[in-house]
Amino acid sequence: MISLNLKDVVQYVEENIKEFHQSRLNKLEQLKLNEVLKKKNPYLFRTKNLLTPESIVRALTDAYISSAEETIFGNWLENLAIFVNEKVYQGKKSGIRGIDLEFDDNNTRFIVAIKSGPNWGNSSQIKKMEIDFSTAMKTLRTSNSRMNIIAINGCCYGKDDNPNKGQYFKYCGQRFWEFISGDADLYLNLIEPLGYKAYEKNREFEQSYSALITRFSREFQDHFCSNNGRIEWEKLIKFNSEKKSNPT
Repeated sequence: MISLNLKDVVQYVEENIKEFHQSRLNKLEQLKLNEVLKKKNPYLFRTKNLLTPESIVRALTDAYISSAEETIFGNWLENLAIFVNEKVYQGKKSGIRGIDLEFDDNNTRFIVAIKSGPNWGNSSQIKKMEIDFSTAMKTLRTSNSRMNIIAINGCCYGKDDNPNKGQYFKYCGQRFWEFISGDADLYLNLIEPLGYKAYEKNREFEQSYSALITRFSREFQDHFCSNNGRIEWEKLIKFNSEKKSNPT
């Protein structure tokens, strides 16, 4: 184990956080109104009494962006965690399906599945992770049957004060970052560098977002509003849910 140099982490974040900002901007610029309308619940719009094209467009766009950002930033944090662990334990991104990180410490091989937060999956998704852990252990033991292997579900934020899950351990928030780095304060020290150039990047994003809302509102009005500006809910429902007349 090598003590973590926080300067290395700060430098990594400042050099790579632009990838997150660019990815979320790319997602926004690639967004199509028809695609989002097909994926969202039009009955919910009606229930919430959304009566203008802009209010509906903002609601569905914000929901899409929030979900996309969680995924994009989760992937970014995964790469940061691997970088940190490599500096301390010479860990590496795993080539085994379902495993994100592998490293050795005290004659033990740790296999880690990294998620954003503690409530990342339903029962079937958790079961799949357990199967992936079991398969990974069998794969690693083909070359060393006596290898001591411990499986970890690492979550970049949140809490779980009962980490022992039987087949694996679940480390969240401070416990996870300390586990991969040996630094109990790393989870706090990440906050400052993550704000690097945040103002400039978010200003650029907001400009693109405003233009998107204006464009989507115009498209929505053209396709789903009457001449007097009222939303034609039946037309919207049919677009979202009507079956094909001649299914194949």
